[in-house]
Amino acid sequence: MTGPTTAIVVSYHTGQSLKECLYAVASDPAVDAVRIVDNGNPETMRSWLRQFCESRPAISLIDAGGNIGFGAGVNRGAAGVDEGDLLIINPDAILKRGSVEAMQEAGKGQPHPCVVGGNVFDTYGREVRGPRRRKLTLLRALTTFSGFNTWTLERTPPPKGPVEVGAVSGALMLVSARDFATLRGFDEGFFMHVEDVDICRRASDAGGVTIYTPHAGALHYGATSQAPAKRVAGYKADSLIYYFRKHASGPLERLAISLIAPLLRFAIVSRARD
Repeated sequence: MTGPTTAIVVSYHTGQSLKECLYAVASDPAVDAVRIVDNGNPETMRSWLRQFCESRPAISLIDAGGNIGFGAGVNRGAAGVDEGDLLIINPDAILKRGSVEAMQEAGKGQPHPCVVGGNVFDTYGREVRGPRRRKLTLLRALTTFSGFNTWTLERTPPPKGPVEVGAVSGALMLVSARDFATLRGFDEGFFMHVEDVDICRRASDAGGVTIYTPHAGALHYGATSQAPAKRVAGYKADSLIYYFRKHASGPLERLAISLIAPLLRFAIVSRARD
């Protein structure tokens, strides 16, 4: 992983944390260009974004024309980037200095396609859920959403250096433009959530690898979007069901998914609080 780094930030009614995100990314010496994809923001924020970009030629604003989803937004931002690396970061995440270099270093010498992620932590410095995960299976999803987490690894001791994992978080992800193109970007069948898990799995299926490095990180405020929590939970449930159907190994597994899908959706949505 070398060459210029283009950061992609997809925003939908993110709020004031978007400004902090952009200031951090734009001032990072390892970031050469920033592409902001506006999936829908109030006019006051859009006006601020236009002014922010006007004085910074390396930063561009892309109007998605509506909320096209996170994965589709990243794909829109990545379009036309043919060299270097793509830094994907949430609009409510603050990039820690040195993270781009750490992720690039972790990706050196790895088989391709290679996806690299880093630590995503809250305001108390605690690792949030999802920066490092095991491979997602139907059994792990069922146990995790039943209260017995067998999927995400934030409660396990953090590694001292880069390690291979099943998936990293799209809140902080680095992938070369070439590998992203090889993988055909994010699957836009995922409107919101799980698209990061899917692209990591596809990288592995293609002979590549997903790497987590604790030397990279971003502060994640989380829950800054004004979208209702139950609606977001519904998107997550739909994405999980789509993921399992997409990666089902045969008719019996597809049948099991069809039978379990309503229960899985109920378990996820019922836990959300608007």
